[in-house]
Amino acid sequence: MKELRELARSLLASGAVKVVIGYEEIPTARWPEEGPRGVRPAFVTDPADADRLVFDARCVQNLATYLNPRRQHVVALGKAAVVVKGCDARAVAGLVREAQLRREDVVLIGVRCGGVVRDPSRGALSEEDVSDRCGGCEEREPKLFDHLVGALPPPPPRSTRRADALARLAKMTAAERWEFWKESLSRCVRCYACREICPMCFCVQCVADRNRPQWVDCSPTVRGNVAWHLTRALHQAGRCVDCLECERACPEGIPLGLLGRHVAQVVERRFGYRTCADPAVPAPLGVYRTDDEEGFIT
Repeated sequence: MKELRELARSLLASGAVKVVIGYEEIPTARWPEEGPRGVRPAFVTDPADADRLVFDARCVQNLATYLNPRRQHVVALGKAAVVVKGCDARAVAGLVREAQLRREDVVLIGVRCGGVVRDPSRGALSEEDVSDRCGGCEEREPKLFDHLVGALPPPPPRSTRRADALARLAKMTAAERWEFWKESLSRCVRCYACREICPMCFCVQCVADRNRPQWVDCSPTVRGNVAWHLTRALHQAGRCVDCLECERACPEGIPLGLLGRHVAQVVERRFGYRTCADPAVPAPLGVYRTDDEEGFIT
């Protein structure tokens, strides 16, 4: 994308930023028969390297996670410009909303998005390969940005895969749902990839790492795994931006997006709140209102 590359080169050359965080092609494998390897996050610090930057349907990663203040190796690079899709911009807004990032400390390069694939090594958008996050997306053009580049592509193929899965869960009895989640969460190896890739997991010390007192059993047992994932889901209530990076990073293929989406639906139903790209709009669990419902107390 010529416009993106020229903007990145200009920002770096002028000193407006010290690093541009975007996407680049993964270098070709030694054996060409292995085929394309996809894209990966890129950290461009030299204007001459701006031509490495790309943007297409393979750019699934949420780069807002690198703005997390606990990533000191990224902070050390200096003021950053970051390429954001509509869903990524919601994460940036969340970091600003929760005082983890000052808006003036980052330059946002918004890119108009036509959807992304589930697997960044595959570039063809189809109903089978499109990411579940893209179904019904209403923010293909970011609403929070400093620069906006690219023409708006056609909308992505519409997939009902996740909506269908949620509907199946809703029809289950409580016992059936418990069996579903017990089987799913029993596969968790407690690698915490979900936590590490999430832009909204920014605690210096996670509750799962505390041992005085120990709130969450650290063993990869059904009991410990259920405690961990339910705790994390509750901590993300009203904060999750639905980028599905946790699900993509999970080595066991646990459908964490279903859990996050269900919690988001409860928050919207109870509080009329949907995670947005406006940092000035407070999240329901971070603000007190005198008319808040109190039925849960009794």
